[in-house]
Amino acid sequence: MSPRVTHAFELLPDYLAWHVVLSASALLLGLAISLPLAIVASRSPRLRWPVLAFAGLIQTIPSLALLALFYPLLLGLSAASHAVFGKGFSALGFLPSLLALTLYSMLPILRTATTGILGVDPAVKEAADGVGMTPRQRLFQVELPLAMPVIMAGVRTAAVWTIGAATLSTPVGQTSLGNYIFAGLQTENWVFVLFGCAASAILAMVADQLLGLIETGAARRSRGLVVAGLALLAAGTLVAVAPLAAIGKPASYVVGAKNFSEQYILAELMAERLERTGARVSRKEDLGSAVAYRALAAGEIDIYVDYTGTLWTNVLKRNDNPGREAVLDELTSELKARDGVVVLGSLGFENAYAFAMRSDRARELGVTSLTDLARQAPQLNFGSDLEFLSRPEWKAVNSAYGFHFRSERSFQPTFMYRALAGGEADVISAFSSDGRISADNLVVLSDPKGALPPYDAVILISPQRAGDQRLLSALRPLLGAVSVEAMRAANYSVDRDRDKLTPAEAARALVNEQ
Repeated sequence: MSPRVTHAFELLPDYLAWHVVLSASALLLGLAISLPLAIVASRSPRLRWPVLAFAGLIQTIPSLALLALFYPLLLGLSAASHAVFGKGFSALGFLPSLLALTLYSMLPILRTATTGILGVDPAVKEAADGVGMTPRQRLFQVELPLAMPVIMAGVRTAAVWTIGAATLSTPVGQTSLGNYIFAGLQTENWVFVLFGCAASAILAMVADQLLGLIETGAARRSRGLVVAGLALLAAGTLVAVAPLAAIGKPASYVVGAKNFSEQYILAELMAERLERTGARVSRKEDLGSAVAYRALAAGEIDIYVDYTGTLWTNVLKRNDNPGREAVLDELTSELKARDGVVVLGSLGFENAYAFAMRSDRARELGVTSLTDLARQAPQLNFGSDLEFLSRPEWKAVNSAYGFHFRSERSFQPTFMYRALAGGEADVISAFSSDGRISADNLVVLSDPKGALPPYDAVILISPQRAGDQRLLSALRPLLGAVSVEAMRAANYSVDRDRDKLTPAEAARALVNEQ
């Protein structure tokens, strides 16, 4: 069996368990909220439209955006709780995912339940009233049982939607089958991508069929089919979540990582050093830039690697460029004073935003700098990663050079390089430590106006771990120990098309080069 397939199977129990816990919790919570609301909506025409309109409005929000929006909201509530009661709660991972998916599951249940209750034959309702049933008895003994097949159809739809949308919980720190997909897309590990998609699809199909058994039982008034469906659902859920019971003690440290190869490698590098001290370490990967820093400042993760330019522009909201040493010094003091975050120091290399072109295209147009690029921009297509066009760095460099590209498109980083190679993009916002720059023979354009700040890779430590000597002792040897050449080689070993290494293998190779 292929090592990639073996590795995918090794990760499956943990990923599947969390995916099932999250999906089942969201579906049950959605059902608990939606069914009473449907009863109210069926009884009150005035409330029916706003209730259904609200559920419909939620569906218009992309599920990934809905998941992301809950994180800052919960982070603020946690801070308020800590200020008032002296204790906060975790705003990363399960809770924002649960709340977002619960809202996402409500529309099909609300609509079908309301329709099912309203669709009960009026003659049946009259007969129930005629035999002296109270409104409560009529609801639970007549209307809901008759509406149950229709309601179950909505539950089946909600289950499939929820299981699928749960794969998008990875960027807010929740382990799920989406971990396969996000990591696989970034590292071009198509085994992971297919594995995540297939596992999610199979899970959704199994849940749909078991819920369908309950629906059939409700339609035929067969208690045996309903009980069998419920029993199989319960048994399947217990089997899927059983690996979580063996987790044991929580991890001593949580290492964070953003959503690209270099971050996975550096997270493994730090995690393995901590594990050699006997510590238990967990990883929270595929975090967005803003989420990663907020999570660190709030103590949701203990350490991760960020870049001085990103912190300078996104966190401190600075648009000047006083130079590499000044940026690092000011960041160290400002982040400590403002958020209690410790900048331990630089790893020794810079991963800067850099505009890159294919060498033949740059030579054809006579482009060697961003000044040259600005003159040629109206005939060129620009490709960026998913964040760059909304970041302060883009505003600063665009203000300095006045680009007017023919088109601007955003790509997941792996596909951004593919777009450049295939001609869909003429210039991209590359990363200076990316091994694909050399491998693809790309030209990095100079920045004569110094519009882009320095991007030294630095280790950040949460306020809660600022005095943790085991952590500090394990990580200090990494400072200044990783050259940009070594980082490029490690990145390319994960990103290349053949003989790819896993991030953990690349991290071990990186250590051996020191």
